[in-house]
Amino acid sequence: MRTPSRRRALGRDGNDKGARHRRGVATLVLATMVGACGSGANGAERFDATVTRVVDGDTIVVRFPDGKTDRVRILGVDTPETHKPGTPVQCYGPDAERFTRARLSNRVVSLELDKVSRDRYQRLLAYVYVDGKLFEDELISKGLARVMIIAPNRRHAKRMIAAEVEAKSNDVGLWGNCPISASN
Repeated sequence: MRTPSRRRALGRDGNDKGARHRRGVATLVLATMVGACGSGANGAERFDATVTRVVDGDTIVVRFPDGKTDRVRILGVDTPETHKPGTPVQCYGPDAERFTRARLSNRVVSLELDKVSRDRYQRLLAYVYVDGKLFEDELISKGLARVMIIAPNRRHAKRMIAAEVEAKSNDVGLWGNCPISASN
């Protein structure tokens, strides 16, 4: 795949006028490259990939069947930090990373895209299914992650929020064991 140029044509408003088109094309190319492995219960396309590396509790690296790799930011959740420069390791961060590593390393997962497929760091944004279940639900219900919904990607928001309310009310994981901060 060609590396995009750093120079972009900007519109009158200063925004990258081709960005929306390129993102749409990139999503279409991704769908074509890896081939859909089917539709989920909600009708969304899913793509199979093998997890080759766990970066932290909410970021993984995957390899698609065609051999290409991509960094994936798991949608809908935010795990406590473990590797962010200038930020101390946060309460339950190592637990979330260990759980993600144990659950996903070297496993074939299904990735489900939502409305926006890339973040500002060019990571693929996807919901992750393992053994047919939404991995985010596991992180949240075990108190290893907070819900983090960034519009317009909100396909599973209601169920994730319900799982977080349940975990909080039962003091599960970080909700019962970490100091309360403004981010909680």
